Amino acid sequence: MPSEVRHLVDRGQTHPLVRLTGVLDGDTAGPIRSTLFGVLATQPQAVVVDVTGLRVSHADALAVLRDVLADTRDWPGAQLALCAADAAPWQTAGWPVWPDPEHAFAALGTPDTEHRLTAELEPAIGAARACREIITDACGRWDQPELIGNACIVVTEMVNNGVAHARTAMTLLLALDGDRMSVAVRDHSTATPRFTGPVPVTSYGGRGLLLIDAVATRWGHLPLDDGKVVWALIEPGV
Repeated sequence: MPSEVRHLVDRGQTHPLVRLTGVLDGDTAGPIRSTLFGVLATQPQAVVVDVTGLRVSHADALAVLRDVLADTRDWPGAQLALCAADAAPWQTAGWPVWPDPEHAFAALGTPDTEHRLTAELEPAIGAARACREIITDACGRWDQPELIGNACIVVTEMVNNGVAHARTAMTLLLALDGDRMSVAVRDHSTATPRFTGPVPVTSYGGRGLLLIDAVATRWGHLPLDDGKVVWALIEPGV
């Protein structure tokens, strides 16, 4: 009989709490990854995962947690925490392990909601302009005027690409961490962005990702079951 895993996402806590139960093995690694990516796609500051009811079939199965940690290290940049009564079996995942959610929430502290925002967008002409206005206003309130130019370049390319190719509703996500800002756009197309380097000067189009690569410290995408998030990290002086 194939193994299974069940999850419950509680968003009524200080940070999202994901309770996993069942068996972690090769068959359930994919669903666990999808569940965690789906929660992370909303750009929380932290995610707490309670694995008290999750049994690990073999040590290699923990690779899925190591992969999630690596894939989201830059964006959304959320702090990740595991909760387990016995921390030893989970140490190799690389996540901090707490005995229960209460200890994890206490260690993570209160989220900074003042420097994070989202905006819903339709795939229509003018969406990129609206995002530039949102970014300009946010950077003004956050006292980060140096980030406006590059952030606007990034969001223009992301949103215009969504309008032209994804053609689905989109969500703009902004978050400030110190003096660096993440700019991300979520859509509902599973087509992934592909960057192959500079394009010939005679080529028509194909320069959107080149512009993002030129002005962002790092960028990438987070694959989701119902689409993706394309993100970029903007820092002053780049």
